[in-house]
Amino acid sequence: MNITATLLAQIVAFVLLIWFVNKFLWGPMSAMLEDRQKRIADGLAAGEKGKKELELAEKRATDSLKDAKSQAAEILALAEKRGTEIVEEAKDKAREEGDRIVAAANAEIEQEINRAKEEIRGKVAEISVAAAAKIIGREVDAKAHDKLIKDLATQI
Repeated sequence: MNITATLLAQIVAFVLLIWFVNKFLWGPMSAMLEDRQKRIADGLAAGEKGKKELELAEKRATDSLKDAKSQAAEILALAEKRGTEIVEEAKDKAREEGDRIVAAANAEIEQEINRAKEEIRGKVAEISVAAAAKIIGREVDAKAHDKLIKDLATQI
């Protein structure tokens, strides 16, 4: 095997080509590939993180919705209870007002009865005096016999 100058030139050219490829192509390409791998890994990690955050957000939203529903049910129950209390209070007030009106009406009726009795007693006393005057045949002085007439009226 003869080593000739062309073979040596080819070896040198090949070494220069390897050095050139390694220095200007392989290094930047390796760095570019590593950078791409890193970006892909970061993207996948961000995707996983986003997925976990989405699951947590959905869970929080579900929990918040449950809490809101329970609070709404509680508020409705309280409102219903308060409504019932208001109705009962109104009924009690109406009953009390009705009792007061009935008591006032009964008192007024009692007063009217007493006035009517007094009026009847007075009339009966007048009639009695008039009847006594006719029986006696002379006029009886009502002012003079006022005590007697009052006693008669109270007995009636």
